[in-house]
Amino acid sequence: MLKIPPHQVAGHQAGNGKLGPLVDESGRFYKPLQGDERGSNELKFYTSFSSDSRIPEHISKFFPTFYGTQLIEASDGSGLKPHLVLEDLSIGRVNPSIVDIKMGSRTWAPEASEEYIQKCLKKDRETSSLPLGFRLSGIQIYGNKESGYWKPERTSMQNLPAEEVKLILKKFVSSNTSTGMDLQPDCAFTATVYGGSTGILSQLLEMKAWFEDQTTYHFYSCSILIMFEKGLALEGQNPGGQIKLIDFAHVTEGRGVIDHNFLGGLCSLIKLISEILTAPNEHKSLVSSVNGVN
Repeated sequence: MLKIPPHQVAGHQAGNGKLGPLVDESGRFYKPLQGDERGSNELKFYTSFSSDSRIPEHISKFFPTFYGTQLIEASDGSGLKPHLVLEDLSIGRVNPSIVDIKMGSRTWAPEASEEYIQKCLKKDRETSSLPLGFRLSGIQIYGNKESGYWKPERTSMQNLPAEEVKLILKKFVSSNTSTGMDLQPDCAFTATVYGGSTGILSQLLEMKAWFEDQTTYHFYSCSILIMFEKGLALEGQNPGGQIKLIDFAHVTEGRGVIDHNFLGGLCSLIKLISEILTAPNEHKSLVSSVNGVN
């Protein structure tokens, strides 16, 4: 039986007559194939990438598994529509904390229409994309059984300055988010989520090493998902920190050139997380533009 993804934090969401992705119980994620060039472009990328023998296994693990396409009933009631069939990245996670980070200071591809470029350029300028090389697209932070999730409005997350983005990334790995989002984050899970040989920082550095060499693809307007199981962290167990790359409707051919747009944003994200690991309890007085963040 298909249902709305319970842990989607960004992108087009199904429900209330809107077209969006669906999931089933077997771990499949059904993403509507957009009817314009974005849909054909994303399908072309998945088809090419999934069969590209040049992609090392330690890099392909950062991408959702692709199972082809399938006609299913659309979530908006419009009948059968083609969907990309992908790995459900949240399958098996009970109480995950998730952040969606749109990468690049420029979210439009050179081949885009002038109208689309202007639309993206306006948003890039009004958010943290230009100064930081990425922006927070959505987030949910699990507190505990009583408080549930903190899931702020997505638009409130996108234009934060660097120090406030860092504050959010600290709250993401804190244990005291359940007792009030106005508290300074205790960063209790910084080392277990961000640090270590298999932690988030290590994975980001592994991805960075590939992006410093690969010239096959340019990943415009893609996102990095960072996930971990907050419930396990609260119990002192391995929280299963993981990163995944998603959203490939605007990927273009690299044509032998390094993707500096994505790589710049990735280096910026790595810098912030490295600083949190080095000095997790360093706080600055901030006047937040996000209700309930500070």
